[in-house]
Amino acid sequence: MRRGSWKIRILIGLAIVAFAFIQRCNNKEENPYTGRVQNINMTADQEIAIGLQSAPEMAQQHGGLYPDERMQAFVDAVGHKLVNSSIARETPYKYDFHLLADDRTINAFALPGGQCFITYALFSQLTEAQLAGVLGHEIGHVIGRHSAERIAESSFWQTLTMGATVGADMGSMVGSIGQNTLLKNGRGDELESDELGVLFMIQSGYDPNEMIRVMEILKAAAGPNRVPEFQSTHPDPENRIEKIKAAIEKYSGR
Repeated sequence: MRRGSWKIRILIGLAIVAFAFIQRCNNKEENPYTGRVQNINMTADQEIAIGLQSAPEMAQQHGGLYPDERMQAFVDAVGHKLVNSSIARETPYKYDFHLLADDRTINAFALPGGQCFITYALFSQLTEAQLAGVLGHEIGHVIGRHSAERIAESSFWQTLTMGATVGADMGSMVGSIGQNTLLKNGRGDELESDELGVLFMIQSGYDPNEMIRVMEILKAAAGPNRVPEFQSTHPDPENRIEKIKAAIEKYSGR
């Protein structure tokens, strides 16, 4: 390839990289509910739309909704008690709580905009206060806008990788850096959600120490060798207990 062509490629690549950084800076905004500055490239309405659109597919992946309406109503009652007793009620999000039929997978998760899920396999092992801890944690993900932040970060690294690939053969290296950054952010998200979950439990009249018991249940579910689905997307429960204890001490005086 001629030298002029290489120069053009490098210039185009640099322009794409510069655009990625400029866009990232322009997308910075402070979360009014957590005070944390985040890279966000969508509105709350868009988050809600993504969550509502994805919810049926997520339920289907876990065998659909649990058929007992009384248990579903119980999950709803605990979830909405947490929302109505906390800053969650001030947010624009539409909170729905889904009990999934999956009786094998120990898991709970939230989609952007307020769609929260818990599998029957996890639900069946929890007291009401422990359920509040799990749902409070998932509400924390919504308020923390963690999915929206991760989507924006993914978009940034994809654009950066494109620029690096155009300019030189660096795409795989940059892509690897991007994946590691998202993994690190995800672990921080979990710890932030744990702290918010503790706060929501206290505000709703639940004993926040039951959140520690949830971590012990998750650890026991893993057994000596098996890693449950919950742990594949969350830090090790043992590593979270000390942070939860600190959050309990921080908020118990409120």
